[in-house]
Amino acid sequence: MSASREPVKFAYWVPNVSGGLVISNIEQRTGWTIDYNRKLAQIAEANGFDYALSQIRFTAGYGAEFQHESVSFSHALLESTTTLKVIAAILPGPWNPALAAKQIATINHLTNGRVAVNVVSGWFRGEFAAIGEHWLDHDERYRRSEEFIRALRGIWTEDNFTFRGDFYRFNDYSLKPKPIDPQPEIFQGGSSRAARDMAARVSDWYFTNGNTPEEIAKQVNDIRAKAKVNEHTVRVGVNAFAIVRETEEEAKAVLAEIIEKANPEAVNAFGHEVKNAGKASPEGEGNWAKSSFEDLVQYNDGFRSNLIGTPKQVAERVVALKRAGADLILLGFLHFQEEVEYFGKHVIPLVREIEEAEAATAVAAE
Repeated sequence: MSASREPVKFAYWVPNVSGGLVISNIEQRTGWTIDYNRKLAQIAEANGFDYALSQIRFTAGYGAEFQHESVSFSHALLESTTTLKVIAAILPGPWNPALAAKQIATINHLTNGRVAVNVVSGWFRGEFAAIGEHWLDHDERYRRSEEFIRALRGIWTEDNFTFRGDFYRFNDYSLKPKPIDPQPEIFQGGSSRAARDMAARVSDWYFTNGNTPEEIAKQVNDIRAKAKVNEHTVRVGVNAFAIVRETEEEAKAVLAEIIEKANPEAVNAFGHEVKNAGKASPEGEGNWAKSSFEDLVQYNDGFRSNLIGTPKQVAERVVALKRAGADLILLGFLHFQEEVEYFGKHVIPLVREIEEAEAATAVAAE
């Protein structure tokens, strides 16, 4: 897998859900309020971040007592920035594609095209039960998500859109105004066979849990080979939890403290839910299928990407993930405002230096 010559992009998880990004009682100077998040978005924009990803949760659990709704929250962050793109998480079931298409098209016009969507197929059965939504089997959730994405694209690009699916139906529907070009980007997550196959057919971006460059390369090679057969192009984002300190010892000490102060009851409950979701896939290989207790302390296996160390070490590891095929790194932090700024000032410039050097070497070899 040859790395893209495009600069790797950086995104951060929007903490619109309380409790931070680790299931731990360690101090986290991270807020879930709109005031905290507006300032965070401005810091990220000023320090080299390209995207922010809002979270969608309907019920409390695993340390997340409070949750702001993702689409309206994303709009507020877009109104507070000028170049940052915000990816609003949307969950088929609670959302109908007609509503989502209209919401996102409107925000697209209000923010000069800076809104994107992350279609979340769903893993938390208890949440669906709590809000009275029908729970589908694993692969059925991805079939619904694929129809959802096909419907979004059709509504955004066609007049008199007609669609006959198993989950959604449209009859000569015309949305006006349509989004301005380029169309809103569509992201999705997952590591199962169904998730990867869906991305290879319809998604612009595929998010996967944190992992080593070797394991990321296997997923990238698989998904891009299938996408090529489908005459489709998909880019890949990798989750990572960054702990960047002046010394490697300091960074590792923070990681040790996070795990030492983990909430075992909450981590194990989360692990039970997500592992069941992964095992429900026919091949039993969904997200979290091989996650340890320590991995699960960070919701999306962010420690496994190993962005833990000095700025130089972390920059080199970001580029290693890029060489494996990652086009974007989706980051979580312990203390978001301070650490997003530190990452932007001390890591991103080093990544750009390495990228420029490798690009020059590649050109010289041609």
